[in-house]
Amino acid sequence: MKLFRFFRTIQAKLIIIYVLLILIAMQLIGVYFVSVMKTSLTSNFTRDLKGKAEMLSGIAVNYINVKPEEGTNEQTLSIDDLNTVVRDLFSINDGEIQILDASGKVLTTSLQSHHAYIGRKNTQTVVSRALQGIRDNEDEMIDENRVRKKIIAKPVISNNPSNSKVIGAVYIAASMKELYDTIDRINNIFVSGTLIALGLTASLGVILAHTITSPIKEITKHATAVAEGRFDQRVPVLGNDEIGQLSEAFNYMTQRLRDALSQNEEEKEKLESVLTNMSDGVLATDELGNIIVMNRRAKEMLRTDDITLHGKDISTLLGISKQTVDSLMKDSHRSTLLPIALDSTEEPIIVRVTFSPIHRRDQGITGTIAVLQDVTEQEKLEESRREFVANVSHELRTPLTTIRSYVEALSDGALEEPQLANRFVGVVQSESERMIRLVTDLLHLSRFDSKQAIMRKQPTRIVEMLEEVADRFSFQMQQKRIRPTILIEKGIDTVVLDRDQIDQVLDNLVSNALKYTPDGGRIEIEARKSGSDKIAFSVKDTGIGIPKKDLDRIFDRFYRVDKARSRSMGGTGLGLSIAREIVKAHGGTITLESELNAGTKVTFTIVTETEGSEAS
Repeated sequence: MKLFRFFRTIQAKLIIIYVLLILIAMQLIGVYFVSVMKTSLTSNFTRDLKGKAEMLSGIAVNYINVKPEEGTNEQTLSIDDLNTVVRDLFSINDGEIQILDASGKVLTTSLQSHHAYIGRKNTQTVVSRALQGIRDNEDEMIDENRVRKKIIAKPVISNNPSNSKVIGAVYIAASMKELYDTIDRINNIFVSGTLIALGLTASLGVILAHTITSPIKEITKHATAVAEGRFDQRVPVLGNDEIGQLSEAFNYMTQRLRDALSQNEEEKEKLESVLTNMSDGVLATDELGNIIVMNRRAKEMLRTDDITLHGKDISTLLGISKQTVDSLMKDSHRSTLLPIALDSTEEPIIVRVTFSPIHRRDQGITGTIAVLQDVTEQEKLEESRREFVANVSHELRTPLTTIRSYVEALSDGALEEPQLANRFVGVVQSESERMIRLVTDLLHLSRFDSKQAIMRKQPTRIVEMLEEVADRFSFQMQQKRIRPTILIEKGIDTVVLDRDQIDQVLDNLVSNALKYTPDGGRIEIEARKSGSDKIAFSVKDTGIGIPKKDLDRIFDRFYRVDKARSRSMGGTGLGLSIAREIVKAHGGTITLESELNAGTKVTFTIVTETEGSEAS
């Protein structure tokens, strides 16, 4: 395993590559060198044999003479003399020289063992070619002893200028064993040199690889130290090469990283200081909802400490369900009010909780930030304001009664300017009625705010209730040519509810739809089941609609989309607020969907109850 790991290191790879490069280079050089050497030795050997054959050809012509009149060969010198010349002057180690006549018969040979060949014909191809007058004849053969030989044949041409013809041939067969032995010795020398070179190369490769990998190992060791948080170490710069530049870059990176972490620590301390001294409580959770950070103010508000926080879920700490937390997180920066009971002897505090998801790139939501604001005093002030509105409403009844009495007195008396008096009376009467409606609405809201509204629930037939609502507005609808439609889902018959209050809700919704629907429009009143225990009522019109910017505040008290238009139509801005409070008292919710110039649909749900039950 260690050996396998070693071969995976850069050091081993460098050594192997270096040795392989040298080996390949030596092989290429060796093949080329041996090839050139073999060609050169063979060429020299062949050229030497050809030179001897040429000289023998010139000498042998003196021993072979042709008589023109007879056409037969006649030796001018003796064969013994020719034997002496061939044997003594042109002897070849491990080779043979033969002098042939014009017919190819052997006249003499340099080998004593081949004297029996004298008088026989040499039928080799090179001899035949030489006897035909071809000068350049050579071949190679392997004899019965597995010895490679070089064969040269040269023609012997007569000296007679008038009748120059081939009178014989010189045949040389020389062993190439020494030549190939020389080549083998050269190969052995080259292989030995290659092995020595590879050994030296491997040694140099180890040294070279060590000079390269040693700084890298040093950088790796320091990188591990940096990863463990030790930023005070520096990599030694051993040169100005690439490794040295890498070392300098690593040292620079370490310095920058140390500065960045130092700055991060400072920012963290600042954040901790801000969190500690904030007047609002702050909670931070992980992706599972477990609390990981809580500032001092939050601990004070929730009467908790670090020990009790260990592994605690935020929904458990705040006393709300996980579904509620998830719902609030989906609507980013949405807040909710939570009553938190600290002690049985103390009044609960009201906390406004605002949830904000923590997003991380490519990972989605990784946690939650919850900001807690103690709004107990604000809620008390709001309660006081609501009580003040109720008191003011009661106080307004006196001047309203006075106005009405004054109007009645003016109506009974005689006025000098009847036209002006009538207009004045009409305005005063209209305003007094509006103020009375306002006071009545305020009183109604006040009762809901103070939980004093009495619910008188009784079994009510839904069909009858919706038809009566349509009847109450039938005259106005006929005037505006508006077509009402009542839709009731099958299975809805009698429901236990407060008939007067639900009538008020429906009247407010139908009245609004009637006000803002142009002539010839449509109003649709629908009742349908919503789940197993709720009924949903909706009023849909084809009116002017509500701008999107006003949808979030449409249920706020005194809020009007078009104040001038609302006042001219007798609106107080409290109708939808009263409707919302009535629906809440029935355990339901109310929502509004609208699109400008396309119409509005208001839907509210109430919890169904069995017949005969009453609540107050």
